[in-house]
Amino acid sequence: MGAPGAGKGTQAVGIATHYGVPAISTGDMFRDNVKNGTPLGKQVDAIMKAGDFVPDELTEQIVADRLDQPDAQGGFLLDGFPRTMHQVDALDDYLDKHGHSLDAVISLDVDPEDLIARLLKRAELEGRADDNEETIRHRMEVYTSSTAPLLDAYKSRGLLVAVDGNGTVDEVGARIAAAVDAKVGR
Repeated sequence: MGAPGAGKGTQAVGIATHYGVPAISTGDMFRDNVKNGTPLGKQVDAIMKAGDFVPDELTEQIVADRLDQPDAQGGFLLDGFPRTMHQVDALDDYLDKHGHSLDAVISLDVDPEDLIARLLKRAELEGRADDNEETIRHRMEVYTSSTAPLLDAYKSRGLLVAVDGNGTVDEVGARIAAAVDAKVGR
């Protein structure tokens, strides 16, 4: 977990490799559908361009379908999900129904102004239409109001692993691995 631009997608690949599980990114799934012009892609394109989140029920179904795939049966890393308490409850229900539980919830902590600078640079490099300053600031507001309370929920459950998201990709990755290994007893 972390605000837009905190490095979730970048770090997810390394974390998933470290633990031998698939990285499941809702953002990647949505962008792939938009790129390929699927019915889902057409539905979420306008939502993403406005900087809003895709509705909970739609996101929850897509994630549940992905978690049902064979490669996720031995574990998984979720990137960008859950983002609301409704999604937390849906994930809890899914995990309970399938006899699974979360080992840890990683939170990447980065200063918001640093995040805006990161996202503007990414927009320039990747040409992402959803990364302009107005949209980025809106996404930060949406994150703070909708997603930040999840951190408190996971902290109260003893699952939250907060990690400083500043530094090189390797430095942050090493901090994440050390913190999660300590949490899960590896």
